[in-house]
Amino acid sequence: MTTLILVFAFLFGLVFGSFLNVCAYRIPQNKSIVWPPSFCPNCNTHIKWYDNIPVLSYIILLGKCRTCKKPISLQYPVVELLTGLLTVLFVWRYGISAWTFIVLVAVYALICLSVIDFKLMIIPDRFSLGLIVWGLLFAWANPNFSGLWWQKELYALLGAAVGLFGVLAIALIGTWMFKKDAMGGGDVKLMGGVGALLGWQGVVTTIVLASFFGLIYALFLMMFKGKKRQDAIPFGPFLSLGAIINLLYLIVPSMLVIEF
Repeated sequence: MTTLILVFAFLFGLVFGSFLNVCAYRIPQNKSIVWPPSFCPNCNTHIKWYDNIPVLSYIILLGKCRTCKKPISLQYPVVELLTGLLTVLFVWRYGISAWTFIVLVAVYALICLSVIDFKLMIIPDRFSLGLIVWGLLFAWANPNFSGLWWQKELYALLGAAVGLFGVLAIALIGTWMFKKDAMGGGDVKLMGGVGALLGWQGVVTTIVLASFFGLIYALFLMMFKGKKRQDAIPFGPFLSLGAIINLLYLIVPSMLVIEF
């Protein structure tokens, strides 16, 4: 993998990260993601191209709108940088291939839904259900599955089923035990998409990773932000983090491996 390709991948990721910010802002409001052009959410002023350069414009403007001087959310450069870095990692991991394109689309969807879930505590169906369709459609190119194309399709179907119905069962049991929603419907459908991409083993390890990172976040909130144990936190971002780690390098204990 040449340095030039990785640099291009990073720049592409920065630009696409800027687009993901637009999607995260407009999709929950059922607004078009292509029109009108980018504008300041505070004063509605159209943003000029030179004020819309990923990360760089944020630094030059000192994190403030040029027109109204209101602060620009740190979310924008963070998402742009994160998208750029993850694009580089996956291009470095898988090279220039069909699977790289397939997995990056999934990663970009996971980033966008995580931003939405963090802000609004919802996961739009277009992401969760879209990932199920995406995983099933391109199971033939999935290096996480072995065998002929139809065997790979079976792995994807089994993974989606375990992600949907297995996690739904866990959510229902948790709700019954704790007398409150243990996991949202969006999280359940998201795990269906994760299963279609990673198989049923990936569902297990994704939940383990997400629970670990989610626990750390919850403890942080309780210790430093005054949150209470019963306060709800968005779980989608942590499921997404676990899925991205698995997509980068599938973590499957040997005891979980089965063959068709």
